[in-house]
Order: sequence, then structure tokens, then C-alpha cells
Amino acid sequence: MLRFRNLASGSTGNATLVEGRSGAHTRRLLVDCGLGIRQLQWRLEAAGTAPAQLDAVFITHEHSDHVGCVLKLALRERIPVWMSEGTYDALGAPDLDGLLHVACDGVPVDMGSFCAHPFSVPHDAREPLHLRCSDGATHIGLLTDLGHAAETVVERLQGCHALLLEANHDADLLASGDYPVFLKRRIAGPRGHLPNHVSADILHAVHHPNLRHVVAAHLSARNNRPDLAQSALAQAVGWHASDIVVADPREGTPWIEASY
Repeated sequence: MLRFRNLASGSTGNATLVEGRSGAHTRRLLVDCGLGIRQLQWRLEAAGTAPAQLDAVFITHEHSDHVGCVLKLALRERIPVWMSEGTYDALGAPDLDGLLHVACDGVPVDMGSFCAHPFSVPHDAREPLHLRCSDGATHIGLLTDLGHAAETVVERLQGCHALLLEANHDADLLASGDYPVFLKRRIAGPRGHLPNHVSADILHAVHHPNLRHVVAAHLSARNNRPDLAQSALAQAVGWHASDIVVADPREGTPWIEASY
């Protein structure tokens, strides 16, 4: 059984817990750690676990809203940390006391009851990687922080039964908003963040009859609204807007079980 629960999503912090069960064994992977350690502990406890029960942490890229307390957490609890060599270098090559594992595009991370498959994405970071998690029968795609729908990204998400998909901004709200021009260009650029309509294009391209769950993630508090993201994604697959779950920056999501 494979399931996930977003703990936080947005510019104030990002973290998603993936849990795989095989018989009596449960393995837990925290994808990104962009919170303070007390807040992370509280949210993990709300999800029914604790920092000491994590088997690994995967950092997608070096931006602070994804890295957060990972160094303190890993060293305190002796948790292995996976990240790309580029992400590690961008963080200043911190001393992880033997806990660092280098992740590479296309090389699976074996978690025991499931595998995490990293893939490269176009984003303004050194070597960003996002994940497809699978226990062999079910598949979860976790995709935030990218600027456009690269063909390779769409290929990696084919056949997923559940998706956490960035829907960062509404293009019109961003264009008419009060962000400075340079920031608007960065967000809307090919290595920035996904607008709703491009997120919808990705979802349409990977949709299949056994895709059961879609979570809209990393919504901008100023340049998007949950109803706009839900509407765009729902229209892409012929669902009702209420079928699209929105990851809240403070509450995240409930547990979502991948199924087919």
C-alpha cells in the first residue's frame, strides 16, 4: 500500500510525506523539509508519525522553502538525506556526518517497500529533481517548482494513480498584480513556476482511466486562488472542481492512498 500526505505547500514551506507498507513493514520518505523543526514535528505528529520514524529525506532543490530544517533534523535523528550533487553544492556542501546520499536523474532510491524515482525538471536551481514513487503496483507523481511542461517530465508522469502537481499562479493575476517586473518575469519564465493553464496541459497529457487523485500544490497566495486552480485542472480531465484537492500552506492535505 502506498499513500502520501502533504504537510505544507507554498512559498512559506513545502513538505510531503510518502508512506509505503509491505506486510508488517512501513517505510517513510519525507520529500522536502521546508519548515522549522518544531512546526515539522507538529505536522508529522498530526499525520500519525514522528521525526524519528522517518527512514529518509529527499530534498528536491536548494531553495529555502524546500530545505528548511533538514540539516538539524538529519543530524539530530540520524536520518539519511538524498539530494542531487548540484543541490548539495548550492547549499554550500554542509557536513552531514555521513548521512548524505547523492541522487541522480533516473537512478531509483530503494526505500524497501517502495522506490522513489528522481527526474530532472526545468527550474531556476542548480540541479533540481522531483519524484515518482512506486511500489510496483501503484504510482505517485510529486511535481512542484518547474517552469514549463518539458517532454521528459510528462513522460515520467505517465501511468500515475495519484499526482501532486504544481499550480502556482493564474497568468492574468500575475500579470496584473503588484510584483516587480523582474519577479513576474522570473515566475512566468521557462525555469520559474507553472501557471494554472500549463498545469492543466500536463494533467491532460498524463490523464488515464486509473488516475484517481490530483492535488493542486504550491499555489501562490497573491497570484492564484484555489477555485481557479481547481477549475483549470478539473476541466482538463472532465472532473468536477471539487474532485481536485488543494494543498493548503498551513494544513496540507489529508492522507491520500494511491489506488487503481
